[in-house]
Amino acid sequence: MRSGYFDLVVHGNDVRVLDPLFDAGRIQAALVIPATYGADLAAHRATTLQFVLDGSDSQTATTILGYARQVVASVSPRVRTGTRDAAVAPVPLVWYNPDLSSARFLVPGLLAFILMVTSVIATALAVVREKERGTMESLRATPLVAFELLIGKTLPYLLLASGAATGALVIARLLFDVHVRGSLFWLAAVTLLFLAVSLGWGILVSTVAETQQVAFQLGLLSSMLPTFILSGFIFPISSMPPALQVITHVVPARYFLVALREIILKGAGPEVWWNQAVGLLIYGVAVLGLATIRTVRSL
Repeated sequence: MRSGYFDLVVHGNDVRVLDPLFDAGRIQAALVIPATYGADLAAHRATTLQFVLDGSDSQTATTILGYARQVVASVSPRVRTGTRDAAVAPVPLVWYNPDLSSARFLVPGLLAFILMVTSVIATALAVVREKERGTMESLRATPLVAFELLIGKTLPYLLLASGAATGALVIARLLFDVHVRGSLFWLAAVTLLFLAVSLGWGILVSTVAETQQVAFQLGLLSSMLPTFILSGFIFPISSMPPALQVITHVVPARYFLVALREIILKGAGPEVWWNQAVGLLIYGVAVLGLATIRTVRSL
């Protein structure tokens, strides 16, 4: 622990405490010391230390494993000197992604990225196209209220995006052997919630833009860049500067991506990622509420 690479979060006498800690994301690695460790050193026998890693983030797990080996390599010579012929060897054990495949780490992120970008842009362009063609004026003459108009504009794209998400999961299973470990019901529920947020953002963009070109640019900049950079898709949020970590809380893909990895890679239930769903729900209510207000004003 004095190496500076690791922080001690919790310790226990039973390896069964690791499951809830890993599922909740409280720890990323655990050091398991065998009961015979002291006796082996006293008897000048070689012994092992087990490192259990959370492999759902393959990049972070690889880095942690490298640091752990450095620590053991620096300690082992002193152990051999103190006990003459005893040695310590690290034995890594990777959970959720044993071979540290980058595909299992990237597939959930790609799913969130594709759904966010396509949903926002498609919805924004569809609404602005009607503005340019003048059909929005006809809608203003109908007895439709703003909420009904929003439902009518987003429902077709919600169905299309749901089909795209299903197809992406099938392709991930066939090509990359990434299968869903958790509940398909909860996966569908979280995905629909995220799609509602994304489509609401697309509607909000359409209330600002007057042309399809502007709508495309605004939709692309407000969805692609934040999702790619600030959601944890490529760069771990924990390694970002504190200011950026705060900003990530206004990126909806951040919440969706955490829930996705918990469900797909770890098989965790809602008791683990419920706070991510609440974050998405709050974000969705705010975005849809603002989009409704602006739509009412335009009508």
